[in-house]
Amino acid sequence: MSAARPSTREAWLQATRPRTLTAAVGAVAVGSSLAHARHRWDVTLASLGVAVSLQIASNFYNDYGDFIRGADAERIGPKRAAQSGWLSPEKLRLGALVAILAAIACGLHIVRLIGWPALVAGVAAIASAVAYTAGPAPLGYLGLGDAFVMLFFGIVAVNGNVLAHTGELSRTSLATSIAVGGLATAILVVNNLRDRVGDAKVGKQTLVVRFGQRFGRLEYTVLVAGAYAIAVGLALLDARPLRLLPLVTLPLALVRIRSIWTLDGAELNAELGRTAQLGLAYNLLLAVGVSS
Repeated sequence: MSAARPSTREAWLQATRPRTLTAAVGAVAVGSSLAHARHRWDVTLASLGVAVSLQIASNFYNDYGDFIRGADAERIGPKRAAQSGWLSPEKLRLGALVAILAAIACGLHIVRLIGWPALVAGVAAIASAVAYTAGPAPLGYLGLGDAFVMLFFGIVAVNGNVLAHTGELSRTSLATSIAVGGLATAILVVNNLRDRVGDAKVGKQTLVVRFGQRFGRLEYTVLVAGAYAIAVGLALLDARPLRLLPLVTLPLALVRIRSIWTLDGAELNAELGRTAQLGLAYNLLLAVGVSS
């Protein structure tokens, strides 16, 4: 028996891909904690609005773009709104536009505080969110999706937040942004490992398609392990033991890495959500650690 068709509201909610939004929330939590001495709630809320809105816009465009290009025809992951007929491609594109407008509205406050660097970063982030799976040369189909996630959901999200709060960056903010971006990118790697066969058929040249399944598993391992190495390095360099707090989640990380090396296909559906949960737990503990 087929699953019941969701209501329009439920379809929109599923199209946002709630499990992936933890990456945006975690990045803002870390950035705001780094600026704890000069923390401003208006900056935190504006940064959260930008990050979540851009994540939703990217997810809507991904749903739209993959459907238009036939990448969801043999999908083994969770159902997508356009593929399942829950929402039309045109509605998803309109929804993405609304999400982008929400990001711009929130981002204007950040631009007032930082100036042109925030404007440049914002325009680049919006353009990349749209170009991820839409347009004549979508980033996700060129193997640039991993770099997009690392840059905008790690480096830009964390450092932009810190800069808006304090007006300056530090070694710690740069290092933590790489850790945060790495765990966000790991979510994408799980997705690309799972979908590599179907992606190859429609010419979606993700890094996993280009370099193979073993490369994808190694990439995931390096991204996750690297985040913990950064936490250890910051604790040692700054002599602040609380920055080791993310190591509480290390046993879970080891389970995730083992699963990536042993599971395949539809078995990876649950691992995508579990990787997102791992990233959120790591980021929240890191946020506590760096605020000390």
